[in-house]
Amino acid sequence: MPTVQDVLSGLAAHRATGALHLGGAGTFYLTGGRVTYAESPAAPRVEDLLAACGRVSGHAVRQAMHATEEGRQGGELLISQGVLTRGELELCVLCAVLDAVYFLLEPPHPPDPPGRRPKFRPGERHWLGPHCYFDVAGLLRECKRRRTQLDRTWPSAELDSLPVVPVGRVPAQRVVLTALQWEVVTGADSTATPADLAHRLGRPAYSVLLAVRQLAAAGLLRVPRGELTTAPTSPTAPTPPAEPVPPGLPGPSPGAGTPAGPGASGGPATPGGPGASGDALPRRVAGAGEIRGAVADTPRPSGAAQWLPATTGNPGDVNLLIRLRNALEALT
Repeated sequence: MPTVQDVLSGLAAHRATGALHLGGAGTFYLTGGRVTYAESPAAPRVEDLLAACGRVSGHAVRQAMHATEEGRQGGELLISQGVLTRGELELCVLCAVLDAVYFLLEPPHPPDPPGRRPKFRPGERHWLGPHCYFDVAGLLRECKRRRTQLDRTWPSAELDSLPVVPVGRVPAQRVVLTALQWEVVTGADSTATPADLAHRLGRPAYSVLLAVRQLAAAGLLRVPRGELTTAPTSPTAPTPPAEPVPPGLPGPSPGAGTPAGPGASGGPATPGGPGASGDALPRRVAGAGEIRGAVADTPRPSGAAQWLPATTGNPGDVNLLIRLRNALEALT
């Protein structure tokens, strides 16, 4: 049985004009062998995107749809009435088509029942009319690029169809989110999938899907058991900024926060040595000899490091640490 890509490529080769219906999966609209529009239940339509941002009312959309019955193009009617500029309409069509085509060619839904094959209806047009023209080969390349981008961000597709559930506690002092990532977090109710959120927010479904994977890679979403807990570093994933260093306190040492390995302290680690367990070697500080001498006779709990001073229970020292902690928290 030929694939959707095969059928679409054949129609493009014959410069066909009409609609290729894929059952419940969606529809391609072609003009002269090039795709001019596409619809998929997994992605919001042009009218959904325009209505979500308040650019077009439902009444204006219905008028434009009725215009097609009189042989007029609905998109041209919206432009002539001053509802949209031509550039706005073309940009919205571009976004909606690329969004729908991705889910038509990379379907997350089950296949249609046996015997229900793609059906082409010559001459059928979309109510908007042609405003953007896409070569089939270019659409296939764009789908591949988007799939690669998703896999690099979070290499698992299981989150694509599961409800979006933010974590109860953020694993960082501070995180930076894009506007869309914030909308996803605030719109998630632990029942809505990425596709549900896209329709609810009036945002492109692929953009929402990418934002969900970015949030998962940053540790801000709950993932199912067995899923990856970390993802490859991606420039698209939100990264918490470095914490500011209060005045008068030393900054982080070079390499702080990175696992120590062979050569981390300037030389190879030996089996059983200080660097064999992956912990960074303690640094020598001025006055360390005097400290060790002063506390040499102080009893220490078993298992404590022999070069560290004994802990103190002096309330003055504890209060000082509390005040210091509060001051550092006030700076963040």
